[in-house]
Amino acid sequence: MADDDTVLSELQLELMRVLWRRGQASTAEVAEVLAQSRGLAHTTIATLLSRLEKRGVVASHKDGRQLVYRPLVAEQAVRRSMVSGLLGSLFGGDARALVTHLVREDEIAPGDLEQLRQLLSNKDSGHD
Repeated sequence: MADDDTVLSELQLELMRVLWRRGQASTAEVAEVLAQSRGLAHTTIATLLSRLEKRGVVASHKDGRQLVYRPLVAEQAVRRSMVSGLLGSLFGGDARALVTHLVREDEIAPGDLEQLRQLLSNKDSGHD
């Protein structure tokens, strides 16, 4: 299984989202989904899946003549890893600087701010 430092490219994330949504999928099924949004060839998808398998991000098994892949890492774990990397590399590990940036760039709407306040309040009081 992949470690906690699973960082994926945008294309790899899109591929993994297909697997996370479906639980498992053949190369052809993934290619069919991504052909609609990306126009990628079946061979490209097969290569990407094979590389992810070598990294321990997905596992495969044979079903007849095709390979069926399933994710070995949860979406939340990848998100956590990638946000940690972003926080460290762009904001020097300062979470406040990241939140300040998001607020100033209008990435967080006023309604979202109230939800964040509630989350922080719950965290401070020991509730999750």
